Amino acid sequence: SELIKPYLGSKYKVTEVPKSLIFSMSKHSGPVNEIQWCPVREQSHMLLSASMDKTVKVWDAVDTGCCLKTYSCHFCAVRAARWSSCGRRILSGGFDSMVHLTDVETGKQIFSSKTEFRISALKFHPTESNVFICGGFSPEVKAWDLRTSKVLRVYKAAVQQTLDILFLPEGREFLTSTDAVSRDSADRTIVAWDFQSAAKISNQIFHERYTCPSLTLHPKESVFVAQTNGNYMALFSAQRPYRINKKKRYEGHKVEGFAVGCEFSPDGTLLVTGSSDGKVFFYNYHTSRIIRTLSAHKEACVSAIFHPVLPSLLATCDWAGEIKIWQ
Repeated sequence: SELIKPYLGSKYKVTEVPKSLIFSMSKHSGPVNEIQWCPVREQSHMLLSASMDKTVKVWDAVDTGCCLKTYSCHFCAVRAARWSSCGRRILSGGFDSMVHLTDVETGKQIFSSKTEFRISALKFHPTESNVFICGGFSPEVKAWDLRTSKVLRVYKAAVQQTLDILFLPEGREFLTSTDAVSRDSADRTIVAWDFQSAAKISNQIFHERYTCPSLTLHPKESVFVAQTNGNYMALFSAQRPYRINKKKRYEGHKVEGFAVGCEFSPDGTLLVTGSSDGKVFFYNYHTSRIIRTLSAHKEACVSAIFHPVLPSLLATCDWAGEIKIWQ
């Protein structure tokens, strides 16, 4: 993309809150569950989307706002989709219990496997590009190796469902958020795991009685944020014992049973989240105050993500199947 080229050699500038709508892209016929910019900087004009309409799509979301490719390898809702680190493959998982690795150019499946559960979360290992973790409607989370097409490790938690997975820097440890909130306790809501040994490091991280539909890591500091169904985001240390920061709470948006995603801007100054009322909220990371809200969608906005290279380009998606690009 000619728009991205001038930024490739230079340092990322300060993120500004986007003000105007550039593209409104509505080729999906069902809710969009997840969106992700291509991690390869030179190809970061491409945006990936996974939808309840059983498809995964790739868009030119910087230059034209057009859908480039549609992949229809699932026969139920696609809950999770991730770019490989090389940008040439897409990993997807859905309610058909299938995991597929698809070649972006040809649309052919390089790897396919049926799991014993409906999939709701997939993440590639940050340093081992052939390894991914998969979770869903099961007490187990599994690490797979794409080279052997086999399960490497099984992580067992006494829960019903994994909502999100977050690798900590270097990938030696990862976190899972679960729906294990009972009347008498809220332990196990966020569980920390040792990736190699599959040992549980801690399940006493978050003690409030809310599930956490999504987790996100700060790009520069050793902290992570958990989106909670209590209509606020909580801040934690990303180092043991993963203590909560009681002084900072990011509140004002609504979650209300939607898997609303949250993310930091690439420079780490802003925290952005969707909201079940269709708005996008921008928080100052340091003060936890709302800087601005954007009336982005009519239906629940479930994801808002900043572009990795262009300083204030934002993609949002909603429960009506629409994706919007803002600047």
